[in-house]
Amino acid sequence: MEKSLLMGVLTGHPSPLCRRSRRTTVVVVDNRQEVREFLTTRRARITPDQAGLPTTGPRRVPGLRRSEVATIAGLSVEYYARLERGQIAGASTGVLEALARALQLDDTERAHLFDLARAADGIPTSGRPRRRTTGKAASRLSLQWALDAIKDGVAFVRDSHQNLLATNALGRAFYSPVIGDNGRTPNLARFQFLDPASRDFYPDWDLFAQMCVGIMRAEAGRDPHDRGLQDLVGELSTQSEIFRHLWADHNVRTHGSGTKRFNHPVVGELTLAYEELAVTAEPGLVLLVYTAEPGSPSAERLQLLASWAASVETPTKNS
Repeated sequence: MEKSLLMGVLTGHPSPLCRRSRRTTVVVVDNRQEVREFLTTRRARITPDQAGLPTTGPRRVPGLRRSEVATIAGLSVEYYARLERGQIAGASTGVLEALARALQLDDTERAHLFDLARAADGIPTSGRPRRRTTGKAASRLSLQWALDAIKDGVAFVRDSHQNLLATNALGRAFYSPVIGDNGRTPNLARFQFLDPASRDFYPDWDLFAQMCVGIMRAEAGRDPHDRGLQDLVGELSTQSEIFRHLWADHNVRTHGSGTKRFNHPVVGELTLAYEELAVTAEPGLVLLVYTAEPGSPSAERLQLLASWAASVETPTKNS
């Protein structure tokens, strides 16, 4: 198979061959195209008014012109054009900072730009420590003990591929629609885009889909040679048109903290706050904890779910 036919899934443009195949697709990363499409999509979303520029006549394309971005960033038009063609290797920190300000990048987008530049310079995984295999992390007893010590909230460990590696008891009950019983490692991205049950579980499905892809985009920028993530993106791109469109938007995000709504098949609607914590002993893994506001209906339903989980697990332990 020619290499050119395999290009494109990570850049948002899967080839026709990728779309037809039902098998996992091998993806070749094109860093220049990644940079080009990230910069052009960021430029297209900024209006002259937002940039503090006068509007002069109709525009053929949305957003700022290259010359306007170059002027705001203090760069020559020729040099900015080179950057937007993907030739970002060797760009200094000062240039990248000026570009981030001109394009009004948020913190996550700025970090993504720097990740793309480091990848172009040949610096692997943004200088981060090499990631250990997820299997070792999932089997580490102390990590499971830490999860089990959390009784009143949903706690789980997730890797950069969106695999659900370990949970506490309440987490197993909460994510029962995702975990299922087929023996495959549960994957939040596959559930989101390939399982119709996700439409019921996530009342704000469109928002969850954007968040999921944005997190995966940021991970791809940090480590563009991550074969497992490449395979997952290839798989989802061949099977989900929505995923392909969202991937092509080049939006990135981090999780951090916030509030989400769920519709659990056992206890109904839950509004939960979440906090994401890095597992420093296992680079690339994060621990997430979902909790409900004390005294709220969601807190009562979460307690009901814990009782249900205990009743389900007890016969198993005694059998």
